[in-house]
Amino acid sequence: MDREERIELGVDLLAHLEADELPLSAVVDRIETVTTNPTLTREILDTAELRGVIDREEGRILTRRGGTFVRFERQVVRRDGDFSCRRCGAGLSTGHFVRFDSGELGPFGSSCIRKVLGRD
Repeated sequence: MDREERIELGVDLLAHLEADELPLSAVVDRIETVTTNPTLTREILDTAELRGVIDREEGRILTRRGGTFVRFERQVVRRDGDFSCRRCGAGLSTGHFVRFDSGELGPFGSSCIRKVLGRD
């Protein structure tokens, strides 16, 4: 995945968070499923803010939710195989992948995918 694809995937992820407000550290934790490069993380945050996906306020990220959230039945695909979770690194026999317009993000375990999307 190239730089632009990672930025688009990161912005898509932020657009689909299911929390109205999160600490910056929690948002960075989610972005790290796309990239661990600090410069690219900043670019994702800057791009999301410029596009009106998020607002930044005193160390917190405010999401601008307009009915955008992940529909688990349609956008989350389960695949059997030998995977490592992108969030926690645990070994998985079933990976959960999220399909965004910009690409696919995963694999995640069943609990990590909920955390990444802000459901837990």
